[in-house]
Amino acid sequence: MMASNTGHAETQPVVFPDYPFKLGVASGDPLQDGVVLWTKLATEPLAADGHGGIPPLPIPVRWEVAEDERFRRVVARGVEQTGPNLGHSVHAEVSGLRPERSYFYRFRAGSEISPVGRTRTAPAAHNQPATLRFAQASCQHVPHGFYTAYQHMAQQDLDLVVFLGDYIYEGPAQGSLGRGHQPPIEISALAEYRVRYGQYRSEPELQAVHASFPWLVVWDDHELDSDWADEVPSDGQPIADFLRRRAAAFQVYYEFMPLRSTSIAQGIDLQLFRRIHWGRLATFHLLDTRQYRDAQVCGGGFADCPEAFDPTRSILGADQESWLIDGFQRSTARWDILAQQVVFARRLVEREGILTTRMDAWDGYVASQERITEGWIDAGVRNPIVLSGDVHAHWATDLKLDYLDPAAETVGSELVTTSITTDGNGEDSFGDHPIFADNPHLRFYTNLRGYVTITITPEHLAADLQCVRRVTEPGAEVFTRASFVVDDGVRGLRQTLDRPPTPDEARRLPDRTREEAIRALIAKETADP
Repeated sequence: MMASNTGHAETQPVVFPDYPFKLGVASGDPLQDGVVLWTKLATEPLAADGHGGIPPLPIPVRWEVAEDERFRRVVARGVEQTGPNLGHSVHAEVSGLRPERSYFYRFRAGSEISPVGRTRTAPAAHNQPATLRFAQASCQHVPHGFYTAYQHMAQQDLDLVVFLGDYIYEGPAQGSLGRGHQPPIEISALAEYRVRYGQYRSEPELQAVHASFPWLVVWDDHELDSDWADEVPSDGQPIADFLRRRAAAFQVYYEFMPLRSTSIAQGIDLQLFRRIHWGRLATFHLLDTRQYRDAQVCGGGFADCPEAFDPTRSILGADQESWLIDGFQRSTARWDILAQQVVFARRLVEREGILTTRMDAWDGYVASQERITEGWIDAGVRNPIVLSGDVHAHWATDLKLDYLDPAAETVGSELVTTSITTDGNGEDSFGDHPIFADNPHLRFYTNLRGYVTITITPEHLAADLQCVRRVTEPGAEVFTRASFVVDDGVRGLRQTLDRPPTPDEARRLPDRTREEAIRALIAKETADP
């Protein structure tokens, strides 16, 4: 039986001066019976007024979902009314589909038809699928490099993409690759955020990955402003100006992301933390570590900071902490995955003879870090996995409750993905980092760019750390730098592949000794934001 989701009644057909689907299509937040389908009408995505070349009128947009790419077996259709209040974006919440199925979808506005996208529904709640395969990505700074990682990702056989923040960057960066930011300023107004997102969404490789798989998205800081915390800006902006900027950034984030209507921005608030269940195999707890956090202390960088241990401080806020711990207690999944932004594990870094930690990450909120860790321990979570982004490097880490005790039991695992492009090419550090000496729970590091591919079965989680040789050269090689496995019911990572640079590749790295290379890395890691 055909499902139908119908919006408002259709008005007179619109005639566009140019193709209106230049930003492509996307899907997100799959359920067992449906998914969100997204598009945004724009004939001129970089139009300075932020309207995308679309007149400020209500426009009906039809959508179809089919079992085949030629749409001979249509199983759902409907119409959504879009308008200038949400930048002519479309968020069709489709229901009535079958669980654990692939579908094709498309949109029609006037006589124009969008590209075809492919999506997938989640398994039925009582089923445990044989596999779940997804990519973990973050930090895609356009001026810093080409989206070669996405070119490769689009060709893989994935169920999902989990994006952990910094979808855009707010600054005026121009770089040297002819990919400078539009508009060429630090953005703060509604139209400026729309143009910046329009620039990023115009990247064909990014459009291809959005059109190939459903996405689970959360933000970090650069979707608004670097290192923001709740209602506190990081750079001395007047609070009233920052809150106006926050409202604009939140509205545009919703406009461009495949999110449900529960995430429509309400002024300076946007509900982003949520759960996605993949049958009984996995539950994704998607977190928001920006909107409710206490402000950073001791300058926000690396510091030896007693205030970081204040038991009243939280990176999630009390309500989100309670929601997450309650989710642990109710979970029946084989794997519980915390999909969030900043590094969760303790990272002790020596600066001038003093061991410091980073105040913008979970280390700046130690009590919150401990409450969440104790929460999954007390709930008996079978396989806790933390996915993180933010730091533009691959890290593989064992999690502890007491990081100061080298003999402390491992209680979980963290996989940190490097950036898609942010910070440019980077370099390989042979899997090592100088802070490992003070952090035996840190298992692997490389400063190349890329993403992580994760395959989950009832028996294990396997993670492949994918790296791009050079992001400043279009089409450069993508290879698996290292692989790790977490076995069901066993805490901690075991490495199954280490593919260091070959002698020829090592000769093409910067001309410095290994010791000089890691000193450069530590300087980069400890630089104040």
